[in-house]
Amino acid sequence: MKSKKILCALLALTMFASMTACSDGGDAAPTSGDGSTAASDNGGDAAEGAGQTDFEIAIVRWSEAWGTTYSETAFLQEAAEATGANVTWQTFYSTDWSEQKSLLLASGDLPDAFFGSNALTDADIAQNKPSLYELTDLIAENMPNLSKILSEDETVKAICTDPNGEIYSLPKKLPLRPLTANEWYINNDFLAALGMEAPDTLDELTDYMIAVGQNDPDGNGEDDTFGYINGSATLADDINNIMIPFGLQCSRAGNFMTLDADGNPLFAPTAETYKDAVKWMKELYDNRGLDPEHFTQDSSMVNAKVQAEGGSKAGIVSQWSADAETGANVGQFTVMKSVQGPDGNRYCESDPTFLNYGRNELVVTVACENPALLLQWADYFYTDLASLQTYYGSIGDGKVADNGDGTYEVLLPDDGTSLDASCWTWSFRDHGPKYMSEAFEANVVLPTDQGDGAKLLDDEVNKEYASNTFPVCYYTDEQLTQLTSLTTDIYNYVEAQYAHWVVDGGIDEEWDAYIEQLNAMGLEQVLEIQNAAYQTYLNA
Repeated sequence: MKSKKILCALLALTMFASMTACSDGGDAAPTSGDGSTAASDNGGDAAEGAGQTDFEIAIVRWSEAWGTTYSETAFLQEAAEATGANVTWQTFYSTDWSEQKSLLLASGDLPDAFFGSNALTDADIAQNKPSLYELTDLIAENMPNLSKILSEDETVKAICTDPNGEIYSLPKKLPLRPLTANEWYINNDFLAALGMEAPDTLDELTDYMIAVGQNDPDGNGEDDTFGYINGSATLADDINNIMIPFGLQCSRAGNFMTLDADGNPLFAPTAETYKDAVKWMKELYDNRGLDPEHFTQDSSMVNAKVQAEGGSKAGIVSQWSADAETGANVGQFTVMKSVQGPDGNRYCESDPTFLNYGRNELVVTVACENPALLLQWADYFYTDLASLQTYYGSIGDGKVADNGDGTYEVLLPDDGTSLDASCWTWSFRDHGPKYMSEAFEANVVLPTDQGDGAKLLDDEVNKEYASNTFPVCYYTDEQLTQLTSLTTDIYNYVEAQYAHWVVDGGIDEEWDAYIEQLNAMGLEQVLEIQNAAYQTYLNA
């Protein structure tokens, strides 16, 4: 069936997924010399007639440390000049956004739009539809670049179209992405001190992690090293990262859904292999292979250990890239080949739909009096060159170099900061409308010693072990309401039981009662909803 072929192609995405350029041919609007789409005369006249040219957009940033430079970039100045839309940014931060969002939505004093997928969730949109524009017709009338993408890339269309066939938010596809997500990075100094080789099987991995915890590999005479260090770990994180040899990778959407060996949806914390994985974590915990503060420490405590002056205290870290986790100790770590799990296979975390595609990147509220012009401004983001600059920083700000021969080079920052930090400071990075074609990706030159270039090199080590997982699904309003009602207690329960079993043990004796309790809490209803949503996804 065609839908199955589409799914298989999606789940087998490589870092250069086969995509069609969105900035050439077809009915796309005319482009300026730098490849960015210029506002059409008809669109500009319509916008002028509608009146509003100044817009307020709410955006949520991960960290105050990055400042507000993102709002003053050369690319945004260019977009304003080309479209006639002037944007003022209302900046919030993730640390207190949940409370502020509730107040903002309840007040009725809304911005013209919300920008970035970490601003509004699917549930927020479902519960506030009377305050939002349904965008299908507006996109067709005002967004030639996005319209072309939607007609050519079925994944993008499926991501942003709800089960009613309506579009309430704009999508994205991130550029230059790996197939793997978090990978293991092993401490080579500890391997040398212990006289061990990099582990190739789960048993060898167990021996190494316990040896790190028990044998003082940094030679300081203190019991301060552990096989694996990660802070305030959630169960979903642990399933996808340290427990990955057991093959239970679940969706990064946080719903604990995975696919079984036959490709059917499964709630990961009820699988027999999950029980085996928890027993293994208990063994590590009891023998210092796992940091005893695994369930209680915050990120600052983790950083103090992993990024400790004089050398890291971790035998293994699991992260997007080594430099993202280990800081100045990055030289101790190299990417590690996935070990052979109990079933004889190797696994690594991979979630292409969640990591590479997204929706809710621009949601327009009824406070906006001229949605046509605002969407023309957003359509300016859907070109190759625009996506490059909203991901890495603007050419005009010296963050990307135009080599004059059709190639572009992402430049290392000259202020001593990391490339990753620079990208988040000088661009929207993962958030906002964007789409880059495969052909254009091949013309982008990345540094290979940090950031995305280093990650793509690391990706080569494990991408052959990537396996399918439960995709990003869309739910009806009724399904979302049911899931919200049912899953809060279920998720809290499986998290609590997981920590209890790793610290105190008893999973064999308590397993049957655990399954009974989950069913009493409504897990079977949750699985019915997830199965229905999965079938809808396949049919899309």
